[in-house]
Amino acid sequence: MTQKQHYILISLASNEQAKERLAAAREQLTQLLTEVRFTSEIWTEPFSTNCSAPYLNQLCEGTTAFGLNLLNELLKETEKRLGRTHNEDGIVAVDLDLLQYDHQQLHLRDWQRDYVKNLLNEL
Repeated sequence: MTQKQHYILISLASNEQAKERLAAAREQLTQLLTEVRFTSEIWTEPFSTNCSAPYLNQLCEGTTAFGLNLLNELLKETEKRLGRTHNEDGIVAVDLDLLQYDHQQLHLRDWQRDYVKNLLNEL
């Protein structure tokens, strides 16, 4: 019996060794998910005033048999494995935010960001 596959959409971001970190994140997500597709990368200015380093952003869509809570835990573990800490002072090694799980939209503010809107057109 096959497990139900859930549609997911993830936002990737980094402003520290961004090209390398997103490449590592893509590799991890490819192992974690099925039917994985990535958009192109896009540089954006930070939203926070405590950081001046631009972010490299990308979207990932795919499917998974993992439940919502377990998938979020796995994404947070992946962030830590790729160098994310809680004391980054505006520097983000890697940020993996689950934007959509099946028909449920999460991180609702992110859906209003121009880079998300633009990158969605690539999927």
